[in-house]
Amino acid sequence: MDDAVEYARGIWSTRYFWAHLAISDLRSRWRGSVMGLLWSILQPLGMTLLVAVVLGKIFNQPIYSYAPYILSGILVWEFVTSTLIGGSLAFVQADAYIRQCRHPLAIYTLRTALTNLLVLMLASLGLVLWVLVAFPGNLGLCWLALLTLYPVVGLAGWAGATVLAYIGVRFRDIPHALGLVLQTLWFVSPIYFDASVFRSSGLVALVDYNPIYHVVQLARAPLLEGMWPTPANYIYALGLVLVLATAACVAGWRSERKVIFYL
Repeated sequence: MDDAVEYARGIWSTRYFWAHLAISDLRSRWRGSVMGLLWSILQPLGMTLLVAVVLGKIFNQPIYSYAPYILSGILVWEFVTSTLIGGSLAFVQADAYIRQCRHPLAIYTLRTALTNLLVLMLASLGLVLWVLVAFPGNLGLCWLALLTLYPVVGLAGWAGATVLAYIGVRFRDIPHALGLVLQTLWFVSPIYFDASVFRSSGLVALVDYNPIYHVVQLARAPLLEGMWPTPANYIYALGLVLVLATAACVAGWRSERKVIFYL
């Protein structure tokens, strides 16, 4: 317990360092761009329109209501993929810092998660504005539930990225293999496809027992349905955070001192 507290203090004491790294990543992402930060909103909106038109025709869904459903899935899924793939390379890309400074290694995956979380929060403005136009009647106190999405995905993303960083520093093929795994998870999760499609096909387990579905519901329930997320949504979402955080702690305890030898 004392080691864990000391480790947390180390992360907090270096907060200006990892915050600076995250801000630098944001600046480099839009450096030289005319639109700058607006691309975080415009890019998912453009992708949403394209997918909504195609899938809306296939599944006979009205675009005005189906598009926000797809947009909410795109935003969360983009955070997941960017954080996990970027996290798997976090130690490799920060090898110069790791060789020179004895900071807690978790700050380098925190940098990745924080950068992508800020992008998610900015991109969410497009979703909120779209829902205000398409479903103005859904506006209510339940929209405060959207604020719970960010700490949940942020902690889960940080923990997942940390686990993958310890694996990726030793096995450099992990980012490539991870792309295949994430593609499979996308296919069996209601990201673009409506949850009713899975239920009507007898694939109820891919919805009810899928933590990705419950995490996305933290945004979809208040915005698209005008209601608070269910207790089951929070149980699965927080359960995912707990499992990943435990795995990250175990991985750090067993491998943090060995990382330098793999760089």
